[in-house]
Amino acid sequence: MVKPASALVNAVLDPVLAKRAGLSVALIEAWPEIAGGRLSQMSCPLKIEWPRRAPGDDDFRPGRLVVAASGAAGLHVQHQTGEIIGRVNAFMGFAAIDRVKIVQKQVAPPAEPARPNRRPLTKAERARIDALAEGFDDEALRESVRRFGRNVLAERGNSRA
Repeated sequence: MVKPASALVNAVLDPVLAKRAGLSVALIEAWPEIAGGRLSQMSCPLKIEWPRRAPGDDDFRPGRLVVAASGAAGLHVQHQTGEIIGRVNAFMGFAAIDRVKIVQKQVAPPAEPARPNRRPLTKAERARIDALAEGFDDEALRESVRRFGRNVLAERGNSRA
């Protein structure tokens, strides 16, 4: 059975991230659900700083999540700190963090997903889409239906309409 390359990369990166940053790839991947779609585009978790423990200290103390935020996103992260802490702890399955530290840093926008190869439509396919769209009274809706139909057929490998 063939494994996706991402699974192999995650298997290598997870132990390194856990040791160096106290993070897992899963937490980074889940950041859009934790922080929310718009905020996650302007911020990302960098590491979890765990408190140093004394040699005889067996008590667990939660760590501090360090979040990089660009521009005004830092203010939004600050306002949502309580919610972010709760969501990270729910994701981790235990009270892993109790504070959030915000670092002003430029965050790269998420990469656009790769679009599949699109094939050109035949005249018959275009005519069929136009005929189906004619049933709508609103011109904007009619154009949206046409665009949707063209995109679906262009991304589909065969020429069924």
